[in-house]
Amino acid sequence: MKETEIRELTLKAYAKINLVLDITGRRPDGYHDLASVMQEIGLYDTVTIRKTATGIKLKVEFDDGVERGFSLVPDDTKNLAYRAAELLLSDAKVDGGVEIILHKNIPVAAGLAGGSTDAATVLRGINVLYDLYYDTGRLCELGVKLGADVPFCIVGGTMLAEGIGEKLQALSIPGSVYVLLAKPPVAVSTKEVYQAYDKLLEEDPPELADIEKVKSAIEKGDAPALASCLYNALALVTEPLHPEIVALREEILKEGAKGALMSGSGPSVFGLYDDLAAAKAAADRLQERFPEVFFAAVPFCYNHKELD
Repeated sequence: MKETEIRELTLKAYAKINLVLDITGRRPDGYHDLASVMQEIGLYDTVTIRKTATGIKLKVEFDDGVERGFSLVPDDTKNLAYRAAELLLSDAKVDGGVEIILHKNIPVAAGLAGGSTDAATVLRGINVLYDLYYDTGRLCELGVKLGADVPFCIVGGTMLAEGIGEKLQALSIPGSVYVLLAKPPVAVSTKEVYQAYDKLLEEDPPELADIEKVKSAIEKGDAPALASCLYNALALVTEPLHPEIVALREEILKEGAKGALMSGSGPSVFGLYDDLAAAKAAADRLQERFPEVFFAAVPFCYNHKELD
């Protein structure tokens, strides 16, 4: 009996945080060499992908009354999800197209890889829908053409990312660690942040993070050990530009987080907890005091269960 053809998939596109983000140098082409410990977390967009006869269609949705920058998400060729579909369909010479529906939940321009994880999920989904049998390595080779965070978002879990993000090393799975996530209504220009950091590198280079210490902390698998190693080089320039980020980080620490840090180039901040109930209670208290800030309490995640 012939297997039933899969014509539609609905998948979760998980956000990420940077437990460590270090800049180890700048390349002649303008890209930066990174040493970053990335962690997949349980905040996600929902991506539906349908086979069509030809072309690519993209629709962006979000819940009524919810505005986390979603109205700024393009629904055309500028969207990374669209570009991911275009790239894979072309590379595989697929005779067919796709319709993509992005239901946004991850705040936009937040340092959480919202666009990158949508693109990664589209690559994974089309790979299954069209029986392309691309392995993870090949998908990551395509993904890095779209953005430095895309390879990690394809693989997920807990990873050390080096190079421009394409060199991934799986790390030990931490124990029960939970995240209180906060995204203030602040616009941060990633380009301006990196430009400011380049100037800092020239004038007063900061010390590099101790990656081996970070790996050891992760192997211990507890929030306090991880919290002692949190580091984001970009915070050295983003936080002085946006003192709201510093204030929010300090408030999260007051609410019992073992440690708190800005993710990516900002402006999102996260705190680590070893108890989900404590993280949720802190999020509720902070939401009452800061109604303009998006808060969520979520666990660490470790794999893409839908396609296992």
